[in-house]
Amino acid sequence: MQQPDAQDVRRHRLRAQRLWDRPADDAEAALRWLLAFQSQEYAYARWSLAQRTGGAARDSAAPIDAAIATGTILRTHVLRPTWHFVHHSDLRWLMLLSEPRLKAGNKGRDRQLGLDETTVARSNELLAETVADGRHRTRDELAARLTEAGLLEDDGAKLNGAPLRGQRLGHLVFHAEMSRILVSGTPRSADSGTVQQTYASFDERVPPLATDFDRDAALAQLTARYFTSRGPASVKDCSDWSKLPQADIRRGLEAGAHEGLERAEADGVELWFSPAAGDGGGARSAANAGPRADLIQCYDEYVMGYTKTRGYLGGSAPAALSSAVPQHVLLLDGKMAGNWKHVLKPELAELRLRPLRAFSPAEHVAIDRAVARYAAFLRRPLTLEPA
Repeated sequence: MQQPDAQDVRRHRLRAQRLWDRPADDAEAALRWLLAFQSQEYAYARWSLAQRTGGAARDSAAPIDAAIATGTILRTHVLRPTWHFVHHSDLRWLMLLSEPRLKAGNKGRDRQLGLDETTVARSNELLAETVADGRHRTRDELAARLTEAGLLEDDGAKLNGAPLRGQRLGHLVFHAEMSRILVSGTPRSADSGTVQQTYASFDERVPPLATDFDRDAALAQLTARYFTSRGPASVKDCSDWSKLPQADIRRGLEAGAHEGLERAEADGVELWFSPAAGDGGGARSAANAGPRADLIQCYDEYVMGYTKTRGYLGGSAPAALSSAVPQHVLLLDGKMAGNWKHVLKPELAELRLRPLRAFSPAEHVAIDRAVARYAAFLRRPLTLEPA
């Protein structure tokens, strides 16, 4: 792949990301392959993992929920930072790699919220006590402990139109995540039937490193796994994804002696990729014969894994939250062809689709097949409606 065209890039990425041809054995394997997976839209992020798995786990939420409950799959703020799913065996070194930059970037927000180092240190101490000895606590329970200690005043003050107390709480919890005190716990069923997320002790959920942390080794591992699972991609793509400087990404590539990666050039941009990761195994699979439709969420790594070269997607995503356009993305042969969202009802669901162009009869068949997969994931009847 010396000078790949747009179709080459899309197909290689879809295979490397395990969306096409070679699914992972289970959700844990899919997550380990991808290293970290953006997950602020919790329900949709579970779908992103499910659609990358094969066998009995294909398109199923149950194995993912079980892995989240046991702590094999963890959800926390890391990298950019936003919510990510990370396998428990990867989180410690990834957090150690991210921590210095995250803490340096927090200082302005600390000042804005009126949080000094003494307050943050006391909050970390209290939150560690709150989740000690295997206790898993909801956000409200963490807030109650900080309020009791006088760290969260409920005086009605606002900042940028939002309650200051809630912003302080979120930021103090974020500090505890960065400091490897808190991580996601086992979700808890509420009386209303909803599921509440909880927090647990980082050290009780995340295994220790086998050796002392080595930053160069961590950079080598991050770059190798990023370009293997997301290539072809640029150094700038990886830098923006990890929020590490481009110099660090190049250092990681050199430290890992490129880890079986190769370079290509497309549209004047140097791209790194793993030839083996994008190998479709010969002829295109029967499932991919003809048009192939995929319903991906707007924060899927096929979107968020790239910035400089996101244009290969063929459309603008994610859509602005303020717009009337559904945020999630319909792909046809890897290229954006519409937007979608689901509407859940007690016994059924609607998938509302806004096409970007007219579809051929064969493409309609492919879309129906993709909708059937999503219905299997939701475990309820699903009707396709216009958005």
